Amino acid sequence: MARGIFYRMADIVKANVNDLITRAEDPEKMIRQMILEMEEAVNKATASVGTAVANEKRLERQYLEKQDQIEAWQKKAEMAVEAGEDDLARRALERKAATQEATHDLEVALEESRKTSSQLKQQLTQLKAKLDEARTRQGTLIARRRAAEARKQIARGLSGVGDDAFSSFERFRQRIETEEAEAEAHQEMASADPSLEEEFSKLERKSTVEDELSALKKKMGQKDA
Repeated sequence: MARGIFYRMADIVKANVNDLITRAEDPEKMIRQMILEMEEAVNKATASVGTAVANEKRLERQYLEKQDQIEAWQKKAEMAVEAGEDDLARRALERKAATQEATHDLEVALEESRKTSSQLKQQLTQLKAKLDEARTRQGTLIARRRAAEARKQIARGLSGVGDDAFSSFERFRQRIETEEAEAEAHQEMASADPSLEEEFSKLERKSTVEDELSALKKKMGQKDA
């Protein structure tokens, strides 16, 4: 019974907490439930240790009683010898021998009971220490789980769930930049001074006309005015 409880407690303590959290619908509730199971197992183990110690005390008491009986039969045998009652002394020694055999059996059982009690006490101490550690780490695990869940949601938003929205936003930004560039180009073209260009064109035409006129006068034997 006691060993079964300790094995159960060992299974709980050795459980892969990360795997349990991953598979649980509510990891925080799962962690609290594990703590409750540990506490229940420790309580049962404590009761089992108490039973083992009580059994040890009972065997020890019986052993001491048998020792007293051995001593008592020895005295009775001595008393019978002094009284010249050899047959009575012989019967007392026989009872003493039978009691010694029973005492030997009790001694073996008592020694085994002491070993069991000692082992269970050590295991219980270890389990209590692990339970204390689990209680201490409970808040940390819950906080880490919440932080991990937040990071996971952000990562999903960046890499999966929000891809369409982010892509559309990027295309919209590029479109606006293109339209702004086109608007600047049109503005530069519209801001050029047309009258200045026209004057240069007229100047070029005038220069050409004057050259042609000079050539014509020269051909006709006239001098320039």
